[in-house]
Amino acid sequence: MPTPSGRRWDLSPGIVAGVLVAVGCLIAGFVTARVDLVLVGIPLVIAVAYAWDRRPPETVRVDVRAGAQTGDGAAEAIVEVAAEIRADAVQLRLALRGQAPIETLVTVRAAGRIVSPLRLAHSGPQRLVSAESRILGVDASVVSAPTAPVAADRVIPPTVIPVRSLPLPARLIGLTGQHASARPGDGGEFRDVDKFAPGDRLRRIDWKATARRAQVPGDLYVRRTMATSDAAIQFVIDSRDDLTGRVADWAAAYPEPGVGSQDLAREAAASLSTAYSAAGDRVGFDDLANVARGIPPRSGGRHLQRVLRAVSLTGPSGAATDRVRAPVLAPGALVYVLSTFLDDQPMRLALIWRAAGHRVIAVDVLPELDTRELVARESVALHVVELERDLRFRRLAAAGVDTMRWQDPGGQSREARLRELSRPRRMR
Repeated sequence: MPTPSGRRWDLSPGIVAGVLVAVGCLIAGFVTARVDLVLVGIPLVIAVAYAWDRRPPETVRVDVRAGAQTGDGAAEAIVEVAAEIRADAVQLRLALRGQAPIETLVTVRAAGRIVSPLRLAHSGPQRLVSAESRILGVDASVVSAPTAPVAADRVIPPTVIPVRSLPLPARLIGLTGQHASARPGDGGEFRDVDKFAPGDRLRRIDWKATARRAQVPGDLYVRRTMATSDAAIQFVIDSRDDLTGRVADWAAAYPEPGVGSQDLAREAAASLSTAYSAAGDRVGFDDLANVARGIPPRSGGRHLQRVLRAVSLTGPSGAATDRVRAPVLAPGALVYVLSTFLDDQPMRLALIWRAAGHRVIAVDVLPELDTRELVARESVALHVVELERDLRFRRLAAAGVDTMRWQDPGGQSREARLRELSRPRRMR
């Protein structure tokens, strides 16, 4: 990125000290009439004048490019530096993803390209690398003002894991789909055999049943089936916080790399929405921290890509504000609430939706907690937080809200819980 013209150059601390020493020697030499002091000051003045005359031009370019490879969780950050040949070096301040900033010197002729591998431990929007630069003149005699930081931002899509068992709403009100509904129609399972009535199709006539049951000439019997329907699924992510399993890093400026709650929420929403869309159901998305990002449930591959893009862009906003009103849902929708449930807002919304007749599944996305390196008071505070979370899950279960935990290294307990939630049940 080219720097703006009219760059101001400053003398380095060493040159400033040389100027002060030279001026002091010259003044002392003239006052005390000592030639040796004057001879000491004159070379310093010449060196400072030569350095100022040889200062670099007023342009420097620092290009930052980054490439992400999500297949094996790796990325590559590339910082390219290009400056005038008269510059001795370029001082860079680099901030890599999840690491404290580092400073380095790059000689323009020898190393104008820095390549640093990165390990992508998180999904979603993130800044892979940012760089600030400052030019050092000949013998580091002059330095320029720092450039504006340039950065490479990328959106890393979450991992989509296969999901075989899909829970359904208590009532299916869609007109088309792959699930058997409770209303008569075409395409579903067998319901009964009844007399022909206006509106029945001729191809539905069961001639064997007509031959057995007809009492008078003209009686016809039709074979009726259950209609098929689709489900409306709404995913609600609580993106107000992002916590890793290491409790000691919750307040750290640069936490150690690890899977966070937002990574699990994005993975769960992407995996479930992909599976539901493949089954012909309608999927929607909503973010508790961003009112303007709601997507109503629809079907189709293009709409699925829109939902996956919205899920990938979800990130912690840091604003723990309450929603004035609950998001509007499609009638009879199944609601997934993905949250850490560290406060009452997701629980309150889940209870509102459950009272409105929706089936609600509360998905706990808080990772497994690592309580090492905690002092006594921090352990007590964590215990209080865990008790409050347990009380919220008890209230949800008492109101008829299904609960499950998403993080599961083997995937067996998660799949078993989804299989259990997929069993047919009556509306309570």
